[in-house]
Amino acid sequence: MMEDDDMTGGWDSDAQASWQHKLSLGSPAVVTEGDICTVTFYWRDPAGTEQTSPVRRVWIYITGVTDHHQQRAPQSLQRISGTAIWQWQVRLNAGWRGSYCFIPSVNENDFPPEALQSPPDRAALREGWRRLLPQAIADPLNPHTSWRGGRGHPVSALHLPQAPVQPGWTERVEFAAPCCLTWESKRLGNQRRVWLFTTGESQPEQRPLAVLLDGQFWAEQMPVWSALQAQTDRGQLPQAVYLLIDAIDTQHRGEELTCNPDFWLAVQEELLPLLAQHARWRDDPVTTVVAGQSFGGLSALYAALHWPQRFGCALSQSGSFWWPHRQRTGEDGWLTEQLMQGRLSVAPLRIYLEAGLREPVVLQANQRIYPLLQRACPTLHYRLVDGGHDALCWRGGLINGLTTLWQSVPAKSGVSDGTE
Repeated sequence: MMEDDDMTGGWDSDAQASWQHKLSLGSPAVVTEGDICTVTFYWRDPAGTEQTSPVRRVWIYITGVTDHHQQRAPQSLQRISGTAIWQWQVRLNAGWRGSYCFIPSVNENDFPPEALQSPPDRAALREGWRRLLPQAIADPLNPHTSWRGGRGHPVSALHLPQAPVQPGWTERVEFAAPCCLTWESKRLGNQRRVWLFTTGESQPEQRPLAVLLDGQFWAEQMPVWSALQAQTDRGQLPQAVYLLIDAIDTQHRGEELTCNPDFWLAVQEELLPLLAQHARWRDDPVTTVVAGQSFGGLSALYAALHWPQRFGCALSQSGSFWWPHRQRTGEDGWLTEQLMQGRLSVAPLRIYLEAGLREPVVLQANQRIYPLLQRACPTLHYRLVDGGHDALCWRGGLINGLTTLWQSVPAKSGVSDGTE
C-alpha cells in the first residue's frame, strides 16, 4: 500500500509499522454488526506529524451524511497525536451507499460562524462547501476511486454490505461506440453535443427510445455504455436507442431543465428529427422514456405530464420538485401545485420515481408529489434508497428504472423512422 520511507515526520518506527499494517487493509474500515456498520475513514498526511505538517483540518464531505444537504456542522477528521494519521468514524445502515472525499486545509476553520451553529445556516454551509470542494481529493487508500462527483471534484465510492446490487455496473463488456452529434437549436439559440447509443440492430423498428438528460455526465464522467450493453446482453433490457443530451453548462441547465416548454418543444421539433436521420426506433409513447436526476428528474416528469403523446414514461431520480422554492421549506413546488389544482393528467403515463432517504429537501418534495401521482397513475413505481443526492446511487436506479418501465410492454408491428 505504501513504503516505509514515505512515512515522514520522525514518528516512532513501531507506530509506523502498526499503522502500515492497518492501512494496508484499505480504507474505510467497515465493521458490521447486524444492520449497522461502524465505518472508520483514514487519511495519511504526506507531510508527517503535527510537528512537520501545516495541515490543520481534513474536512470530510460524505454525500448524504456530512454534505450541504444535512443539518449538521462541517466534520473534520482528527489527527492521532504524534502520527501522520487522521481518522473519523460514523455509524451507518448496512444498506447505505455513497461517495465521499477529503479536503486537507492549512486553516483551522474555513466556514463562517453561521455554518457552525446548531442547526447550521443552510446557505452559509452550502457556500462554505462550494469554496472548499475544488480542493477536494479522493481517498488514496480506497481502490474504488475512479470518477468525479457532480461538482467535478474527485470522489471515492463506498458500498456497504447490504447496499442494493447495481446491475451491469461491475461488468465490462464490448459495445458499439456511441456517436456524438452536434445539435444546433434555432428555438433555443444555442448548440450542444448529443450522444446516440444503440444496443442492438436485430429489430431496429421495435427498439424503445430513452432520452437521458445531463448526457455529458453519463457519457464522460460515469460512462453508462457498458452497463446498458451488459443488461441488454443478459436479456434484462431490450435492444434500445439512447439519446443523451448535454446540459451545456450550469446556467443553461438551470434555465432549460426547470419546467421550460421551449426546451421540450425544441427536443421534439428539432432534436428527434435529427436523431431520425441516424437511427430507427419504435415511435410509441408507451416505450419512450425521459430520464433525469435532480433538475433533470423534475424536467423528465414535466415533459411526460405535458407531452404524454410523445413521452409516455418518466424516470425521475431525486427530482427537484421543490422548484422554484429552494429557500422556503415546506412550500409546494410549481409542478406539485399544478397537480393539486387538477391542471395536469397523469393517467396514461408510466412513472418510476426514486429519492434518497438522506436528501431531506428532495425527499420531502418527492413525498408530497407521490400521492398526487399515485391517485391518478396505476403504473407508478416509487423507490426509496439509503443514500443522498448522489450519482453513485443514481447509476443503479437508472438501470432499474429502465428495466421496470420497459418490462411487459406489448409488441408493435410496423417500421418507424422516429418521426410522427
